Amino acid sequence: MSSLQKARQRMESAIEALRRDFQSVRTGKANPALLDSVRVEAYGNLMPLNQVGTVSAPEPRMLTIQPWDKTQIKAIEKALRESDLGLNPSNDGNLVRIPIPALTEDRRREFVKMLHKMAEEARVAVRQVRKDANDEVKARQKDDGLSEDDIRREQGDVQKLTDQYVAKVEEMVKAKEAEVMEV
Repeated sequence: MSSLQKARQRMESAIEALRRDFQSVRTGKANPALLDSVRVEAYGNLMPLNQVGTVSAPEPRMLTIQPWDKTQIKAIEKALRESDLGLNPSNDGNLVRIPIPALTEDRRREFVKMLHKMAEEARVAVRQVRKDANDEVKARQKDDGLSEDDIRREQGDVQKLTDQYVAKVEEMVKAKEAEVMEV
């Protein structure tokens, strides 16, 4: 596998990590991925919420959790209240309902700042891959006797790849920011 292919794979994984991070950011719409960070005290362990019940979004502003074990409803409610998501769950004995309140303007701006921070971390990860790939090319100059022209060409290819992935990060953050700011 060439250093360019390795760099492409690592940059792609940075984009995937950013995509997962963005899913956890709350927008005005209900999204089951919003609750991925919630851990529930169940059977003596802290477990991800999606391992103690089915999370769904039956309406645009409502999430529901159908626990597999009805005795876990109180633990699920407690975990949701203690999470930093600002949600207020209620239950009817069988189902936990979580209304998703509309975001205030200040809260939207906080989320946008958080998105920009996540995007910057992804850009840094992509640039780190570029540095590693360029170091590998320089090492091959010593080991394989690559010419200066070959090195410049390969480093140029790595830079083009880096520019593509940084542009992808920019597109993703613009789209998510528009989604968060949408009223």
